[in-house]
Amino acid sequence: MKPTIIDIPGIGPAAQGTLAEHGIRTLRKLAGTSVTKLATVPGFSEARAGKVIDAASDLLASTVSGIASTAPDDTGKKDKQGGKGKKDKKGKKGKKGGKGKKGKKNKKNKKKKGKK
Repeated sequence: MKPTIIDIPGIGPAAQGTLAEHGIRTLRKLAGTSVTKLATVPGFSEARAGKVIDAASDLLASTVSGIASTAPDDTGKKDKQGGKGKKDKKGKKGKKGGKGKKGKKNKKNKKKKGKK
């Protein structure tokens, strides 16, 4: 089966409809669109536009070479998260000590009680 825009990771029916409203209905048209132009489409930042254009180009290239694959690759997931997995996010919490305002207030209260 010939790949379409919806085969790009991160492009669902809503994004496909938005692209179609702006005259982008094929992979070839998407791959040939500039980042600046695609970034004017609602829902597409420059970063997302660049990723989607690259993915469309890659999908076209793999189709031309006859190696079209429907399996998602790992690179799409890394790009969506900015290269940070769940472990990195948990690590940030650990650096702060994991205490919110209550934890800080309790420390102050303990110091005040000890002074009396």
